[in-house]
Order: sequence, then C-alpha cells, then structure tokens
Amino acid sequence: MLGSVVPFAKHVGVELTEVQPGAATAVLPEAPHLLNHIGTQHAAALYAVAEAASGAAVAGLIADVLMSVTPVAKAARISYLKPARGPITASARINGDAAAMRSRLDDAGKTEFAVQVDLSDAAGLNVATVEVDWYVRKNA
Repeated sequence: MLGSVVPFAKHVGVELTEVQPGAATAVLPEAPHLLNHIGTQHAAALYAVAEAASGAAVAGLIADVLMSVTPVAKAARISYLKPARGPITASARINGDAAAMRSRLDDAGKTEFAVQVDLSDAAGLNVATVEVDWYVRKNA
C-alpha cells in the first residue's frame, strides 16, 4: 500500500510493519544505495522512513475518512543522535490527544498536530528523533 501512495518510500525500500490509530512502525533496510560517505544510513533515508511512519500514524487515525481528506506534512525537525547502522525501525505516535485532533477535523474540517518518531537500530539504540507537523483538511 505504501508504495502506491508514496513511490519514493518504495524506492528506498521502506516497509510499514504496523499501523494503528495514531501510531505506526516502519523499517528502513540497509542497502549500499542508502549509505553515506562514512558507511552509515544516509540522513535523507532516515528522514524518509520517519516521514513514512508518521504519515502511516496519521492514516491510522483517520482511516475511516482517509479518501475524503488530504493530509500534508507541513514541517519537520530531526535530531541525529548516533551513527545509524543496519536496518532502522521508525516508531511513530501522535503527540497529544488524538481524539481531540479528530474532533477538530470532524467539526472544523481541518486540523494540525505533531507526530513524534523515534528511530532505532537493530540493537535498540535510539539513533535519531523526528517530529513531523501534519495538516489535514477535508476535501472540497
């Protein structure tokens, strides 16, 4: 499903492994084309898996109306904490009260909220954190 909606995520090999209302997990494989000049996962690849997981968390929250709304990543902040080696797991969750965010969408036709994503390596070490601000509006 992810590849049909976000071809770039498919291009880098991102795989969604879990989607729940307001939470999701995605995995970035390790592959030669995803590495940087020092042999660790490239910063852009790390962002790609984080953004995909955050979008899946949003989709999980609004699954019943997903075809009648437009979600857009509005801003993002990333902190690189350690060199990222091997497969990377991105665990995303909506910050704040998901029910209130959903009520704003239902009542006002639009809402904004942040999704926190923690990226970890196979040993469970936190290698980066990302916060993605999402804007969701009902389609006209």
